[in-house]
This record gives sequence, structure tokens and C-alpha cells, in this order.
Amino acid sequence: MRVLHTSDWHLGQHFFGRTRQAEHAALCQWLVSQVCEHAIDLVLIAGDIFDTSTPPSYAREQYNQLVITLHEVGCQLVVLAGNHDSVAVLNESKALLHRLNTYVITQAGNGDELLVIEKHQKPAAIICAIPFLRPRDILSSQIGQSQQEKQLTLQQAIRDYYQALYAKAKEKQRAVGGQVPIIMTGHLTTLGASKTESVRDIYVGNLEAFPANEFPPADYIALGHIHRAQVVRNDPPIRYSGSPIALSFDESKQQKHMWLLDFSGNQLTTITPLDVPVWQPMFSVQGNLAELAQEFKQLAEHIPQGSTAWLDVLVEQDDYYTDLAERVELLVQNLPLLVLKVRRLRNSAPSWNVQDAQQLSELTPEQVFTARLQQEQFDDSQTQQLINLHAQALAAVKVDVS
Repeated sequence: MRVLHTSDWHLGQHFFGRTRQAEHAALCQWLVSQVCEHAIDLVLIAGDIFDTSTPPSYAREQYNQLVITLHEVGCQLVVLAGNHDSVAVLNESKALLHRLNTYVITQAGNGDELLVIEKHQKPAAIICAIPFLRPRDILSSQIGQSQQEKQLTLQQAIRDYYQALYAKAKEKQRAVGGQVPIIMTGHLTTLGASKTESVRDIYVGNLEAFPANEFPPADYIALGHIHRAQVVRNDPPIRYSGSPIALSFDESKQQKHMWLLDFSGNQLTTITPLDVPVWQPMFSVQGNLAELAQEFKQLAEHIPQGSTAWLDVLVEQDDYYTDLAERVELLVQNLPLLVLKVRRLRNSAPSWNVQDAQQLSELTPEQVFTARLQQEQFDDSQTQQLINLHAQALAAVKVDVS
């Protein structure tokens, strides 16, 4: 059995007002080519397939087309909901996609988290397909608990959930003959995991990180949410695959990859990183204006023909200029470089970025409202209700341009 572990695709992401549509299209094509080249039986996406709870139509189209293409090449797919994903959106096509050998698991407690994956019509793997665990799905709130008590209660609830599902998986493993691996998933932060700028804390106020030693002894534990690929433990093997493309400037120096897992019977024999190509060059540069001018020229010499690199610029010494952004823009004229962010060294706060300058003019009112909603802690039903109310308000407003 050969499995590919990936996560955190964030289809539909806008990066300082720039779409990632072309990158994600290239990523989908690359993934299918890897499936064919390495004869992969199962692709496992451990959460955050979409960037927001209301992904744009092109992102949904990319998702659906990926499902169809993987089905055509004979590869099964398991998709777990992450904290960025909407349960309602993923559930819309869940039953339909199941007909295409795709299993979509959106929330705990539905009874569909235990999957038996077949190969040549025989059981080949048992997947404990655990998505992002929302506290309301696994525990009842108790009045009067202290912050520490809430944290311990949630940690215990997550542990109990994993242990109970693992026990069921062991029963299923014995029922099918015992020679199949048990693969568990998760979309959460574990103690010691290295974060990046684009990772949103998901248990703020309750549980910041789940201890790795609380996971059951599965044959492999595939995690998502942290965007840096890393090994959490070797026994049992627990790994983050990281995001396949850089989702923030501080991720741009990482070599992104996915984990290719080979199982012989119920034994994990090899773990191989598959390096993901870079389709959108991104760089963080710093210096005074004279140094930046030279660095920009050197960067431009290494940009592939037809590409434009995105830049995060930190200005030193000359950061007192009031027209700093305009001065930086002049330095990249006629170069295959696009400045998305300019920061001053004195406070490292953005003095200008394309998100402020262009995003409002490029986005629809619905997209602006949705982006603002992402900063709040609403559940899916509350979010959808607010979106509906906003849509009704927009429909009622008539703008008279004279």
C-alpha cells in the first residue's frame, strides 16, 4: 500500500491581494503526475483544503476537478476538514464525491471516521480519519471552570476521542486479518511543533498544543495545520507534511514537500519526501535603499523567464522617508519583481502593502465581508447566518449614481 500524506492546501487564498489560482492549478497537475509516476494508492489531505469557509468558485472547481482526475487514474482520496474549512461547504458534495472513491470527513461524532481502504478489492489500510476537532463536538462546556481546568478538560477529551477510535480500529484490524496498517490523522498543534506566520492558533484560550505522547500507537499519524514539514516523533511515527506552497513570506525559504509512505502488510517500511516545485518565487529582502537596489538587480537575474517574484521589503536606515513605498517601487521598475509589502525597520510594521492599496478595489463587498468574518470566532452556523444577512442588506441597498 502506498500513501501520500499532504495538508494545508488553502485553495482560494488571496496573498496581499494576489490570487494563488495558477499555483494551485500547477500543484494539482503535479500531484496527479506524482500519483501516476509512483503508483500511489491513496492521497490523504489532512485538513485546510480551502483557505476560507466561503471559497471562491474557481477554488471549488479546482477541488472537484482534482477529485475527478484522481478517480480517473485509479487513486483514492481522503479529505479531512481543517479549521479553515466550512463543514457545510464540504458536506455539500460529500455523498457525490464518495461515488468517485473520495472520502470527506468533516466533523467528529458522525460515525464515519473509521475507513477501510481497499486495494484489489481487499482491505489494505484502516484510516482513523479525524478532522479538526471543535470543542463543541467532543465535550460539553461546564460552568465555573478555570482556564487551566478548561485546558485539561479539552486535552482529556481529545485524548479520549483518539483512544476510543483507535480501539475500534484495532477491532476492525483483527476482523480483516491483522495485516493492514492503522493510519490516524489530525489537524491540530502538537507540543514542540514549529509554526510560521500563516498558521492560525486554533485552540486559543483552551488548548494551545496537544502532547504528542497522548496519541495512540498507530502505524502512522498524519498531521495537518502546521505549515512546516517536520517529524514530531519516530515511535509512533508522527509527522506534519506542511503546506505544499509557501503561504507566508517566512515560509518562502522552506523546501516544501509531501510524505510518500510505503507499507508492507501492517509495517511502515519507508518514508520518502517528495519535493514540491516552486511556481511562484517569493523573497524577503532588507537593507537601505542603495543596498536594496543592488539586491533587486541580483534577484532579477535568477527569476525564470515569464515569472515575476513577490517581495517583502524591510528598509533599514532610509526608513524615515514619508514616500518610502514610492521610492522602493522605483527601484523595481522594469524588473520582474513585484513589491507586496514594505516595512520600516524602526517598528517593523507595514507602511504600505498591496492589500491595503488594491485589495478593496479588487474584491467584491461579499469578499471583504467574508475576510472580516475570518477574524472573529463564530461557528459555521453563525458565520452562514451573518453572510446571509449581509447578502440581504446588499440586495436592499440601491445606489443612485448621478
